[in-house]
Amino acid sequence: MGTRGAFSSLRASPGFRWLWCSNLFFFCGTWTQTLILGWLVFESTGSEFLLAVFTSVRLAPMLLGPVAGVLSDRYDRVRLLVVACVWALVAVSVVAAAESLFTVPYWLLLAGGLVLGLSQSPSQPARMALVMDLVGRENLSNANALNAMAMNMTQVVGPAIGGAMISAVGAEASLWISTAWYGVSLAALWPLRGRASVRKTAASDADRESVTRMLTAGIRTVLTNRLSAAVLGVTLSTNVLLWPIFQGFMPAFAAELSLDATGLSWLLACSGVGGLVGSLIIARLGDFRFKGGVFVIGTATWGGLWTLFSLSEVLPLAFTLMACIGVLSAFFGVLQTTLLLMTTEPEVQGRALGIQELAIGAIPVASLGLGAVAEEYGVRATTVVSSLLLVIILTAVAIRVPRLLAFSGKGD
Repeated sequence: MGTRGAFSSLRASPGFRWLWCSNLFFFCGTWTQTLILGWLVFESTGSEFLLAVFTSVRLAPMLLGPVAGVLSDRYDRVRLLVVACVWALVAVSVVAAAESLFTVPYWLLLAGGLVLGLSQSPSQPARMALVMDLVGRENLSNANALNAMAMNMTQVVGPAIGGAMISAVGAEASLWISTAWYGVSLAALWPLRGRASVRKTAASDADRESVTRMLTAGIRTVLTNRLSAAVLGVTLSTNVLLWPIFQGFMPAFAAELSLDATGLSWLLACSGVGGLVGSLIIARLGDFRFKGGVFVIGTATWGGLWTLFSLSEVLPLAFTLMACIGVLSAFFGVLQTTLLLMTTEPEVQGRALGIQELAIGAIPVASLGLGAVAEEYGVRATTVVSSLLLVIILTAVAIRVPRLLAFSGKGD
C-alpha cells in the first residue's frame, strides 16, 4: 500500500474519508431509529408477533438487492446515496412529527420500518461499489475493513444510544434527535458530488438498455464466473446457516448459560469488540495475498467456533469463544465484499453486490426454519448441525474451486 497503517485509506483518499463519515452517521441513525420504532411498536401493541412482523418488514427491502444493483451500475452512485439520505430524513421526520401530534398507529410504525429499509438496503450496492471507485483495487481490502468497522460500531453504539435517549428524553424526542443524523450524513456526501470517479455502465448504451435486460445480463455474467459464484455461494450459506443463529438465538444461549439480561449484553459486547478487532486486523494487513484462502478457511473456522460455543458450559470459555467469533465474522464480512468486487468486471459490480444483498436477505426466512428446528431439538443441537453443515459446504467449495483459495486479487 502507498500509505501504511490500518487507517491508510482514510488518510490517502479524501473522497473515501467523506464517504466513511457519511456511512457512520447514516447507519448510526438507521440502527438507532430501528430500536426506537421497535420500542414504540411493542409499547403500543404488547405483541411479540407484531414486533416480529415489524422486523420482517424492516428487512424486506433486502430482497430488492438485484434491482438496486442495476441502479448502481446505471446511475451516478453518489446521487443515489444522496437520494437515500433525503428519503430517510424526510420520511422519518414525518413519523416523528406524527408522534409529536398523536399516538402513532401500528400501521404507521410499520411504514416507518419499511421506509428505513428502503433507504438502507437498496442503496447498499451503490454504497459498497463506490468504495472501489474512490480508493482503487489496491486499497480495497483496507477500505472495506474500515467500512466494516464503522458498521460494527453503529450496530453496537446505535441501539445503545437509542435506549439511552428513550430513557432520558422519551421516544418522540429521540426520533427527532436521531433524524438529524441523516442531515450530517447528507452533508458529508456533498463534497463528492461531481468529483468522485463514479463509473457507469457504458453510459449511453446503459441508458438505452432496459432495467430487465441489464438485470438478467448481470446475473448471468456474475453467476457464470466460477470465482464470484463461489463467493456468493459462501455468502448465501452463512446467511442461511449461521447469521440467523446469532441474530435470533443469543437470548436462548444466555438462558442455557444461566445469564441474565446484563450477562447477555456482555456476551454480545464480546462479539462486538471482536468484530472491531477483526476489522482492524484486516485493515492493517491491507492488500495481502491469498484473500480467497483466508475467506474460505476463516469462514470454516468461524463455523467450527460456533460448534464449540454451542457446546460450552463454562462462562469464561463461552465469552472467549464469542470474542473469537466476532473477529472471524469481521473477516467474513470484509472479504465477501472485497472478493466479489475483485472477481467481477467493473460494469457489473453493482449488480453483483445486489445479488449479495439478496443472499443476505435470506436471513429472515432462514430464521423461521432454524427456529422451528430449535423448538423441536434445542438450540445447541441446531447450532452444532448448522455450523457443521457450513464447514462441509466450505470444504466442498475448496475442492471444487481451488482457484479461490489461491486468489489474491493481484492480477489473478
